Amino acid sequence: MEFAFTKDQLMFKKEVIRFARKEILPRVEENDRNHTFDFEAFRKMGEFGLLGLHLPEAYGGAEADVVTTVLAGEALGEAGVDGGLTLSYGAHSFLCADTLFCHGTEAQRQTYLPDLISGEKIGCMGLTEPSAGSDVASMKTTAIKQGDTYVLNGSKTFITNGPIADVALIYAKTDPEKAHDGISAFIVEKGTPGFESGPPMNKLGCRSSQTSELFFSDCAIPAKNLVGEEGTGFLMAMQTVEWDRSALLSPMVGGINHALARSVAYAKGREQFGRPIGTFYATKEKLASMKIFAEAAKLLVYRIAWCKGQGKPVNHLEAAVAKLFVGDWLLGPSNDALLLHGGYGYCHEYGVERMFRDGRLAPIGGGTSDVQKMIISKMI
Repeated sequence: MEFAFTKDQLMFKKEVIRFARKEILPRVEENDRNHTFDFEAFRKMGEFGLLGLHLPEAYGGAEADVVTTVLAGEALGEAGVDGGLTLSYGAHSFLCADTLFCHGTEAQRQTYLPDLISGEKIGCMGLTEPSAGSDVASMKTTAIKQGDTYVLNGSKTFITNGPIADVALIYAKTDPEKAHDGISAFIVEKGTPGFESGPPMNKLGCRSSQTSELFFSDCAIPAKNLVGEEGTGFLMAMQTVEWDRSALLSPMVGGINHALARSVAYAKGREQFGRPIGTFYATKEKLASMKIFAEAAKLLVYRIAWCKGQGKPVNHLEAAVAKLFVGDWLLGPSNDALLLHGGYGYCHEYGVERMFRDGRLAPIGGGTSDVQKMIISKMI
């Protein structure tokens, strides 16, 4: 079996890295320090074509294959883009826009996708609730049909892009008596009466990504805003797992390569006891461990991307393994990078501690590591 990127894919990756270093990196540290979302960078990502890379040209996309789309995420991480912006990008492009494309009506696609792909509007997905995280079926938010409208009541939490989203894809119970089969998906626009977002949460990492609660109080939306059919929402949400385990993980893979490159350069230039610290075994061991993780994570993530791109069903076991490996084992390499930089690694100005903080979301968001272990153990 031969596994290799095409010449065009490798050239595209270089272009994404060049774009990110020019248009995004100059403000990364400031945005992280101030918990500021970079609207300018986000719109430039839209102009560059990243926000709708895999979506059809008819809506403003580039119709790129899945592997190329995942490669773009890796390039952003490798360029040094913070985890906050790449998290917002993933929630916008894959959890919101892709779901609308795959399950929405043509009228819904024409209405929302062009502005989402261009970056003129920002999207989010509302699934998690205060009492319904891993246990999706226990959600309490309801959408009761009344004539030609649905009335939503309930709340969501930990919603990426929540405070800034123009378009929210919300999952709610249309049949509260049912579990998974009672969940449906709806489009709720910013400014709809009865729909409010809470203030941005103060997070450990991914600080430039705005995260909040969403509240629905007798929020009436047109029946035409139902995405797909009633009762199919859970299946839609589960299909996003394929993106969670590939495109949303790829910036973390790229981020470790970025940390490795910086660590190698530091190890060559930093001298102690009359020689570069890269000549000491302890430093060599850290660098080798980082490289091993980066290569293993890359193969796991691109296996999911390749299967999805080929139209093959993504095995939930393989997806869970990829998510667990990247989520749990990312701490080691990011911690090694911080320790290798010593006191500089502990200071915000050098950016290494940001990578460490951003990486702590990996075993939590998109399905916790404990849930991945449950899936793995059940399937084997």
